[in-house]
Amino acid sequence: MTNRKNISNSKNSDTDLAVLRYLENKQTISQRELSNDLGISLGKINFILKALIKKGIVKAKNFKNNNNKSVYAYYLTADGLNEKAKLTLEFFKRKNTEYNKLKKELKDLQQEITLLDRRKSKENITDIDIDE
Repeated sequence: MTNRKNISNSKNSDTDLAVLRYLENKQTISQRELSNDLGISLGKINFILKALIKKGIVKAKNFKNNNNKSVYAYYLTADGLNEKAKLTLEFFKRKNTEYNKLKKELKDLQQEITLLDRRKSKENITDIDIDE
């Protein structure tokens, strides 16, 4: 049960990190544009932004003289920059662990393939010796 929870938390953290990274580079954006650019549903973007605003990680400001009222300026607060740094470090550690596991698995598979190739070569040599 805890493993499923950790997977769920890491997915949420990854999504939050993607949003924070995006907003750090482009503050003036509509939720629809953010949704399209990140490939996340509009409803989920709305949910994430509301949660980040509630936590004090992001501040939102609507443009007063803007005809398109759905465009906001989203700013990372000092807490937001700290949260982004924390999420970035966690993401890096998790991906580095995944990379090391994958690297070991690829090495093991390569050794297995090499052994299979050697066995196959021996069988072919044996077949030639028997036939002659």
